[in-house]
Amino acid sequence: MNNKPNKLILEWFKQADYDLATAKVMFKSRRYIYTVFMCHLSIEKALKGLYGKILTNEPPKIHDLINLLDKIQLAVPLELKDFIGQINQMSIVTRYPDNLSNLQKVLSHKTAYNILTHTNEVLKWLKKELNK
Repeated sequence: MNNKPNKLILEWFKQADYDLATAKVMFKSRRYIYTVFMCHLSIEKALKGLYGKILTNEPPKIHDLINLLDKIQLAVPLELKDFIGQINQMSIVTRYPDNLSNLQKVLSHKTAYNILTHTNEVLKWLKKELNK
């Protein structure tokens, strides 16, 4: 495993931060579907950065957070594990919604806020993992 992150790995984390900032803008504008989408993308990119550090090669072009975690064999703290599974499933719905109106009803202000808050916690943890 590399001890020092290289430029490409840091780029993944830079984009993860950018996507989280975008999620916050989407939340403020009440675009909760895109809040969730960008939260997922933020975690995905951070995981791909860790993939590059741990496995020292380019990450696969996949969106499945659980698959990425399995590939890099990263032990997830219990308080974050359920959330990562939840947002992983929600991402499918935001990418391929069957019914926009129904999805908008499910993704309330409170739900989006909770997802945004948990995503922030996951990113903080992933950054700590990066710096180990």
